[in-house]
Amino acid sequence: MAERTGFPDGAPCWAQLLTTDAVAAERFYADLLGWECHAQGGWTMCRLGGRPVAAITPDPRAGDPAAWTVYLATSDLTSAVAKLDAAGGKLIEGPAAGYALASDPSGATFALYQATPEFAGAGVVAEPGAMSWAEANVPDGEAADAFYASLFPYEQEQVPGGIDYAVYKSGGEPVCGRLQMNELWTGVPPHWMVYFDVADLDAAAATAVELGAQVPVPPFDSPLGRIAVIHHAGGGGFFSLRQPLRG
Repeated sequence: MAERTGFPDGAPCWAQLLTTDAVAAERFYADLLGWECHAQGGWTMCRLGGRPVAAITPDPRAGDPAAWTVYLATSDLTSAVAKLDAAGGKLIEGPAAGYALASDPSGATFALYQATPEFAGAGVVAEPGAMSWAEANVPDGEAADAFYASLFPYEQEQVPGGIDYAVYKSGGEPVCGRLQMNELWTGVPPHWMVYFDVADLDAAAATAVELGAQVPVPPFDSPLGRIAVIHHAGGGGFFSLRQPLRG
């Protein structure tokens, strides 16, 4: 398929793993998702079929679990950064080179990214091995909804069911989501969760275990597809795998 070259405002457009063991992380994701990892002088560009899909960056300060940072696209980085404080967020780093690191009112970190001529973001999404979804997992869904709506032109749609979950749409298309954490999340800090697609979730989860990972949330069916949460200690981090709905 052709390489993707752009994203609507508010859509996840890139993902970066900060880890104390980049070599182990590169090996893990290459074996699990088929990534081709190429050193870029201090960090690693991961590709899928030659197209950029994610970055792995060594960071001696990274904790365990290692942290995936989700980048949200913006067509006006300066304006988005200027809105952070009034909306209850915080600028952590930047802006520089189209990038700024921020946190929402709950403390969940994310990045803002305005495409540059040199780099537009992920060249492939929603294919096996590529990022397909991301969501903010936060303790106060209403506050998160208000915050992100102040930064992006999201249309928010509440998902019916037993959990408090909102889908954020941009240009009428679902791009990411927000989940309100309940008592089952006790002890887990607010965060953005990144999802990578696979063709066969049960087989991929088994492969992750063979590669040394744990599956704290085993495969289950959801409106987004069949999902599992993976934790690979020592460099891999927490993330989700998704097998899309068929049809």
